[in-house]
Amino acid sequence: MRDISLSLLLKLLIAFGLPFALLQVPTPSLPLGELTLVQHRLLAIFVMAALLWVLEPVPVYATSLLIIVLQLVMLSDQSLLLFRQPADTTPLGDFIAYTDIFHAFASPIIMLFLGGFALAIAAAKYRLDTNLARVLLKPFGSQPRYIMLGLMLITAVFSMFMSNTATTVMMLALLVPILAAVPKEDSSIKALVLAIPVAANTGGIATPIGTPPNAIALQYLSDEHSISFLGWMAFGLPFVLVQLALAWWLLQRLYPTRHHTLDLRLEGQFQRCWQAWVVYLTFGLTIVLWLTTAWHGMNAYVVALIPLTVFALTGIIGKEELKLFNWDVLWLVAGGIAIGMALDQTGLAGQLAHAIDYASLPTLLILILLSVLCWLMANFMSNTATANLLMPIGAAIATSVPALAGAGGLTAMLIMLAFSASLGMVLPVSTPPNSLAYSTGLIDSRDMMKVGILVGLSGLSVLYLAALMALSV
Repeated sequence: MRDISLSLLLKLLIAFGLPFALLQVPTPSLPLGELTLVQHRLLAIFVMAALLWVLEPVPVYATSLLIIVLQLVMLSDQSLLLFRQPADTTPLGDFIAYTDIFHAFASPIIMLFLGGFALAIAAAKYRLDTNLARVLLKPFGSQPRYIMLGLMLITAVFSMFMSNTATTVMMLALLVPILAAVPKEDSSIKALVLAIPVAANTGGIATPIGTPPNAIALQYLSDEHSISFLGWMAFGLPFVLVQLALAWWLLQRLYPTRHHTLDLRLEGQFQRCWQAWVVYLTFGLTIVLWLTTAWHGMNAYVVALIPLTVFALTGIIGKEELKLFNWDVLWLVAGGIAIGMALDQTGLAGQLAHAIDYASLPTLLILILLSVLCWLMANFMSNTATANLLMPIGAAIATSVPALAGAGGLTAMLIMLAFSASLGMVLPVSTPPNSLAYSTGLIDSRDMMKVGILVGLSGLSVLYLAALMALSV
């Protein structure tokens, strides 16, 4: 217990001590050009957020709340009077409107997640998810490799429209009767268990709502750079299909089975009450509306509030169901939106982007460097936190380096960063699906590391090949 306390104390000392020391450095001495006092303070907050998200001495959502509070107290137009006093030589800089910081809690991205949570909870309450998964798995037959393929495809499809954590919980429950038919000494058990987090982490890449890094990327893709739900899928779905095929082949090679068939008994019955029919129809209608934005004019954020409203009015989602929403994820995303907005409005993102002369580097090398950094960070910390930290910097680089315009500019940069963040799945703590699969006790960290590294590197290779093809056109 003493070691744990000392470890926590050391993490806190690093996470708060280094940013405090950074604040004590004279602003003109920092190697980032001519920073204002506001930019200097934001840089310290940014470093503190990165350390807290990496070391996790406090919950990640608590870090997001701390970011917002510190911005209000130190950077806003309603900040503490002490922080609004000008310095002798260093310019004070422009303060951020406090309302802009509070808007992070009501961002369209937050509304998108609220709609996704409502769909997931309603589907679970009336067993739409489990029954649909059971029905969809039956066509894949009784051969182990095709059963695994079915599990991966179903998991990936659900992860495109639901929380990958909720999808993993559902699919691991579905896996129980399947594993009962597999002899305990057969290595294919590990393949079946690992297939679910790999597919859950990968499947979310296909849609804007599938994983938080995608939604964070959309925050910066507005106006002429905006991308529709279907437009995102045009990039994400082919990538997901390639990745799933590679992962399916890889798992078969790493964990071969000695059995040609498995005797599965999967039965499911859809509920017939009126509430269940409301869930079925609303779920289907919402997905159709998300896929047809160009026809009806409502973007994904507006559509996301429709299921939430329908379920609230019909009582399908009440007070108890509201408690099941992943509020910690919403707070985490809000903190990322707030720091991204501050980096943009204060101009610090541009300063950080110009700290390296990216204009002198080959275009593909710029994309690869940031992508690899994003993937490495996402393996050791939340992919959402990673996206929160790197998206504003990537956006600033993409808009300031002329050569990137030929590679799709801002859109290409942010899509690559979003995909790279979601590929970080090396450790049990890398993603919630990894943690859930590891908690079954049927795999160990070495299995997850081996598969995570190979799947991640294959995904990065596919990304870079696509970027190279885009640059050569």
